[in-house]
Amino acid sequence: MTKRASLPIAVFDSGMGGISVLRELYKLMPYEDYLFFGDSANAPYGGRPVEQVRSLTMDRVAQLLDMGAKAVVVACNTATSAAIVSLREKYPTIPMIGLEPAIKPAAVQNPGGRVLILATELTVNQPKCRLLMERYERTATLIPLSAPGLMEFVERDLLHTDELDAFLRRLLAPYIENPVDAVVLGCTHYPFLRDDIAKVLGGKVKFYDGGAGTARETHYLLEQDAILNDYTHKGQIHFMNSDPSGKSLELSKRLFQL
Repeated sequence: MTKRASLPIAVFDSGMGGISVLRELYKLMPYEDYLFFGDSANAPYGGRPVEQVRSLTMDRVAQLLDMGAKAVVVACNTATSAAIVSLREKYPTIPMIGLEPAIKPAAVQNPGGRVLILATELTVNQPKCRLLMERYERTATLIPLSAPGLMEFVERDLLHTDELDAFLRRLLAPYIENPVDAVVLGCTHYPFLRDDIAKVLGGKVKFYDGGAGTARETHYLLEQDAILNDYTHKGQIHFMNSDPSGKSLELSKRLFQL
């Protein structure tokens, strides 16, 4: 094994949502070491200007590379939209893996159906998301819905609460009366809210998110570069968060164990 192969994979998110992606990475590649950084002090990114999101992401990724990361997973749809092109240009020899909303599988697997795309305002309005929607708009009826404030229920540890249920019922009221066939969870925080959303929309709705696909893409790129770890023991995960209180760090570890 080369020295580079033994280095950790960095996983970055605007908060703790990227832990849903980290879980998929660990499930597929349990023998790798991971650095997870959540920027909860600056969350949410979804309502910030693109330039600010790009700057925050570039700064955090630079720090993770200084810590020795061999690859970076930008486990945030908003940060991916704003910064992945710039990151790949600046670090052409380092695998930079981003996310995109799982619009393709949702549309292809529900032809002629109604697909709700839940995402942040920035993600919904970025060209990447718009192009994906244009590509599959004839396959299914695609309904974009920005959900400001939703990711904060994860950041504030308010899963499965009456407050969250009331928020979701207001947000999703049109789709309770006129049901959808599928929901694209276009923010990495949203998989943690899947059960709460399903409770509001009804049990038959299908859910799609980009976590597993991102893990497969990461594995493929590491394999291509011959930098997969060949440990025979489970890797370690080092959690970090910009929230100085320490509460976000504790919650990060609990979310990983869910």
